[in-house]
Amino acid sequence: MSDTTSAALRSDGRKATELRSIRFQNNIAPYATGSTLIEWGMTRVICGISIEESVPRWMKEQKVPGGWITAEYSMLPYSTLTRKPRDISKGKLDGRSQEIQRLIGRSMRAALDLQKLGPRTVWVDCDVLQADGGTRTAAITGAYVALGLAVKKLMAQGLLKENPLLLGIAAVSVGMVKEQPLLDLCYTEDVAAEVDMNLVMNSKGEFIECQGTGEKAPFSETHLASMLSLGKNGIQQLLQMQQLAIAS
Repeated sequence: MSDTTSAALRSDGRKATELRSIRFQNNIAPYATGSTLIEWGMTRVICGISIEESVPRWMKEQKVPGGWITAEYSMLPYSTLTRKPRDISKGKLDGRSQEIQRLIGRSMRAALDLQKLGPRTVWVDCDVLQADGGTRTAAITGAYVALGLAVKKLMAQGLLKENPLLLGIAAVSVGMVKEQPLLDLCYTEDVAAEVDMNLVMNSKGEFIECQGTGEKAPFSETHLASMLSLGKNGIQQLLQMQQLAIAS
């Protein structure tokens, strides 16, 4: 596909292989051990890290050594075009939020050596301020930056003897829109996509999660290969941005 066709296909003028603009605003939450506001296109997510100097009861009962990482995810009521009621008003966490926070937790646990973390719990809180597609991938990508900042702070304070970070972790969406594979779907593309996929990968090029669904039609192995190739390239760019953000 030519660049002209790619640009014409997308509402924001991007090529099929291009990410939206991404910016990290670190230390957005002063009382968090590490925090960042990730601005990914029109999607904005605050990611904060809190440290609890204890582990869950099940770890104590089973005498599991090391620490733990858990996550919470929420979309603020004004983050979408129509007001989204808070989960507390419904008396329970909705299924989508529960799925995403579990995904964030799994992704961050893949980033850390839990033995080197020691007997403490890392809480990862991701709050969506504005949603325009890719909130889960932005939350994971931003959470890793916040985690990296938190680890730097804990090491500077002498609370960690060794750096527990193992590998970089980032996430991105890919999809098929009008039979064309696209990287990093915005909301209008996500709604129109025949196939929607989210990839979570580490800096070794290994998959942590691969969520793909034929929303409107089945997809071929060729389409899958195209989307995976786009996703891998996008992940590599994100990993570089994360390292720059943590170093700054």
